[in-house]
Amino acid sequence: MSTAPTLNGQVIGQAHYATRALLERAAGPLGLRFAQVVALNALAAGPVERAQLVHRLTSTLKVDEPAVREVIDALVDADLAQVDGPAPQLRLTDTGHVTRARVADAVAGITARLYAGIPADEADAAARVLTLVTQRANAELAAS
Repeated sequence: MSTAPTLNGQVIGQAHYATRALLERAAGPLGLRFAQVVALNALAAGPVERAQLVHRLTSTLKVDEPAVREVIDALVDADLAQVDGPAPQLRLTDTGHVTRARVADAVAGITARLYAGIPADEADAAARVLTLVTQRANAELAAS
C-alpha cells in the first residue's frame, strides 16, 4: 500500500524545480532564463523604479543585488525593457510585451496540464499551506 508523501521542503523543492524546468524549456527558445521571466512579469503591470524592482527580485528570487542587476541589464540589452525618466524607472518595450505574452501563454499551458484534475479544495489548501510556509521562511530570513 502506498502512502502519501510527507509535506516538507524536499517535496516542495521537487515540485518547484520540476515546474521551473518546464518553464525554462519554454522560455529558452525566446532567449530567456528563469530570473528574466520573473523580471518581465514584475514589469508587466507598468513602470517600476529600478530600486524597487531590484528589491522585489532579490526578495523573490533570494539572490543578491549584483545578480539582479545582471538580469535587468540583460533585459535592457535585449530590448525587452528600457529605462525612462529622471527617477530611473524600468518598463517593458513593445518587444518585451510581446515576449512576456508568449511566456504567459506557455505558462498557461504548463499550468493547465500540471494542475488538471486536482480538486479545487485540495488546490486551495495547498496554496494556503505553501503561502504560510513562504511567509514563515521569509520571516526567518529577515530576522537573521
